[in-house]
Amino acid sequence: MDPLEHVPGSAAPSRRGVLFHVGAGGLLTVMVVETVSVIGRHIGSPLLGALELIQAAILLAACAAMASTTATDAHATVHLVVDRLSAPVRTALLRVGAALSALFFTALFAGSLWLVFDFWHAHEQSELLAIPFRPLRVIVTASAGAIAVLFLRRAVRSTRP
Repeated sequence: MDPLEHVPGSAAPSRRGVLFHVGAGGLLTVMVVETVSVIGRHIGSPLLGALELIQAAILLAACAAMASTTATDAHATVHLVVDRLSAPVRTALLRVGAALSALFFTALFAGSLWLVFDFWHAHEQSELLAIPFRPLRVIVTASAGAIAVLFLRRAVRSTRP
């Protein structure tokens, strides 16, 4: 059964499959690392660096979740006021909302890109496992840019009432 079957505007499985699997893989990694970490603490052999692994995996899962949710138009929304408006006004407001969301994620993209360029040669890494921050920043920047493009596309295309 497709988990997004009931969601209007859901993308085909092939279009959302990569993001779905990246996000699921990130969450599965978090669960496995946390399980091993808890077992290790109980038997007296803690897993050093578990928090660093979990933070990197959560970053992947969160970026994939935001991008796939935006791509499939599955954001949690409240249409209490908008549903009571006429179709042209509703369409206009939905477009304005998408444009404002695109503007917000464009600002996040610009700030993230600034940090990527500013710290590119800093060779930052986590303390215990030496996980490099550079690729994580690139992932966040690419995710924010992709989400901005998705919202911009939604703002300019015809929005269903």
